[in-house]
Amino acid sequence: MSEQTKAGATITVEIWRGREDGHFDSFSVPHEEKQTILDVVTYIQRRIDPTVSYRFACRIGMCGSCAMMVNGAPRWTCRTHASKVLKDGKIRLQPLRNLPVIKDLVTDMTVFFDKWQKAGGRFEPSQPGSQEFAEVSPESKERAAASAGIECIGCGVCYAACDVVAWNPDYLGPAQLNRAWTLVNDVRDADRKGHLAAVAVDAGCHACHSHQNCTRYCPKSLNPTASIAGLKRATMTAALKGDL
Repeated sequence: MSEQTKAGATITVEIWRGREDGHFDSFSVPHEEKQTILDVVTYIQRRIDPTVSYRFACRIGMCGSCAMMVNGAPRWTCRTHASKVLKDGKIRLQPLRNLPVIKDLVTDMTVFFDKWQKAGGRFEPSQPGSQEFAEVSPESKERAAASAGIECIGCGVCYAACDVVAWNPDYLGPAQLNRAWTLVNDVRDADRKGHLAAVAVDAGCHACHSHQNCTRYCPKSLNPTASIAGLKRATMTAALKGDL
């Protein structure tokens, strides 16, 4: 056991309180072996200050609702061990970047999902009402491209990591564009041109600077940068053909 996890060891945790114009409160928490950041926040809320607001659900890395900024980086707190992010015995927690703050560590995800809709992120069935299973070849290029991005759960980590969103609040965002890319490559979808038109706007796929922060921080190991690059190629091809 390391020095940091010996009996009596503590962690100093700084938590953002209030809204955008809030402040940090500091708490001292016992440092336990294999303790996650979510464990730390839960200890504070249950043992020290019940007014601390945060969001979580599954606790096992499936829902993504516990995401927040940990020492300046967006992370799922249920899968982040305190011992791996400690800096001089301290941890600083803030709400996800690029989203309005409701209170403390809780953000308003409305703008995130509104942009999902603006990016044409809704599946349009080619055979509405059909009770038959669609047959999609697992060897097709389209299936491979769609499968590469389909596991996104909309946690907002990539959106918080994106510098383009920070510079341009109108930018659709990596999760939203990744979703559009999966639909563009879904052979069951009836509105490929509509999806491409939705992302070919000024704040769409061509606004991406390919910094790859979205890929770096994605907890699902997806590559939204590659999806956005695919949209750039697809929209350019569509424009040259006169389809946009």
